[in-house]
Amino acid sequence: MVNADIEIETLAEFDRVVARGSLSGYRIQSVNLLERTFALLSADTSAAVFLGCAMEPDASVKVRADGALVFPPVPDLPFNPYRGLLYTPEELFAGLPEGYEATPDALAYAWFQETKADGDVLSSMLRSIHDDAISDALDEHLLDARVVGVMGGHAMARGGAEYRGAAELGRALTRSGLTVATGGGPGAMEAANLGAYLAPVADEALPEALELLAKAPSFAPSVSDWARAAFAVRDRWPGGGDSVGIPTWFYGHEPPNAFAAHIGKYFANATREDGLLARSNAGVVFLPGAAGTVQEVFDSATPNYYESRGEPAPMVLVDRAHWTEHLPVWPLLQSLARGRSMESRIAIVDSVDEVPDVLASMT
Repeated sequence: MVNADIEIETLAEFDRVVARGSLSGYRIQSVNLLERTFALLSADTSAAVFLGCAMEPDASVKVRADGALVFPPVPDLPFNPYRGLLYTPEELFAGLPEGYEATPDALAYAWFQETKADGDVLSSMLRSIHDDAISDALDEHLLDARVVGVMGGHAMARGGAEYRGAAELGRALTRSGLTVATGGGPGAMEAANLGAYLAPVADEALPEALELLAKAPSFAPSVSDWARAAFAVRDRWPGGGDSVGIPTWFYGHEPPNAFAAHIGKYFANATREDGLLARSNAGVVFLPGAAGTVQEVFDSATPNYYESRGEPAPMVLVDRAHWTEHLPVWPLLQSLARGRSMESRIAIVDSVDEVPDVLASMT
């Protein structure tokens, strides 16, 4: 159950609530209140919680005296641990003209590298608060949405047929009314988010977009060039379709892609993995991948096996040769499912073209 009624995440929401005279019991999340001193001095703030809200000293003294709980902003951090909303590509890639190293995404990763093993409880607490805030924002954003997860490897190059197929899949799923959610990184993940982004425009846009992207086929050796090519596509077709990317700073070699309209980026990869799969209530599609994708197959299979999240969610593996010969995951998945309710909710197909109909037949 998402209880967003007591959360205030924007200045406009703050103004609407405070006009009624009371902030008692509300959670105000990362709102700059430096210009709202009179409102804070006038309103009842008992039992309120202020998470990372900048305010004048006299306002801070008053709300604390009311009994409010105040978590002040943390200076000199490249990220906001109390954020109330998901990231956008524009936010994570701000400063890209100067190079990827200058972006908030790169700076947050650099901070993580410096602090992940320093034994400082403050650093670990800040990461945990941030990731919990992201989970809360994801729950609010995806409330009542039918979400289909699309998993796959980061190594899929932009110029290939597999990349195009993954983009066509993301487009088809979005046009069918589903919300596409991916791991938010490059390769197959980016392709599925690209397809969702281009879903509102004519089919002819995809070949042209793929041609623009092929100028920087991979994020190696230059994340800057790779990201700039993506923003060139966004500039060519502004206001694209909605999808979600859920990446992690744990794999620093994987920058987020710019085609997911909403990005929930985590420090803790385990939290990110479980959260992505748990929110894929309309099923999960597994494109060819390596170790990470294999892990995601069985992270998805385990709650289906035990029915710990209720009725098993559909699982569709794409590319029979990959999943039966190169990485023989399918035989093991079949063996696990045999005789259980998940048995009718797993399938393997040869191509992405088959996925929408197979998914529909299992929901």
